[in-house]
Amino acid sequence: MSCPAPLTITPASLPLQLQTESCAQTEAFGANLAQTLLDMPSLPHYIALRGDLGVGKTALVRGFASVVAPGALVRSPTFALVNEYCTVGCREPLFHFDMYRITDEDDLYSIGYDDYLDRGFWLVEWSENIPYALPERYLSLSIEKDCPDQPEHRKLTLTLVTD
Repeated sequence: MSCPAPLTITPASLPLQLQTESCAQTEAFGANLAQTLLDMPSLPHYIALRGDLGVGKTALVRGFASVVAPGALVRSPTFALVNEYCTVGCREPLFHFDMYRITDEDDLYSIGYDDYLDRGFWLVEWSENIPYALPERYLSLSIEKDCPDQPEHRKLTLTLVTD
């Protein structure tokens, strides 16, 4: 399924697989996902982002932030490890983590990971590096380049994970 228009995302519709054909469509899906989570608080607010370098994880976060923290300047947290976005009028803060360089629980503790628990939205890049710290219930979103002759084309798969 392509993603030019808003989608209805419910637990019953997961796993959901779709394609985007541009960075703008990936951002639009991020915005749609944010609105869905605001409207359906029963869905987890923790999103484990998976995908190679440069696949569009931060673009998706930019779209998400456009809804929950309008006007926020979203940047990759590669060096900061976590960026917090909450602008005037934001309903809940957005925490954008990058776990690429996290190798163990001590690294995770040193960035204050536990200090963010139980509030806001979490979008966590490279979450596969911290399997021991993932919540019991979360959304997993993988982004893949799936069309070599169309560099902006992506396949997105959103799954509800429960232990």
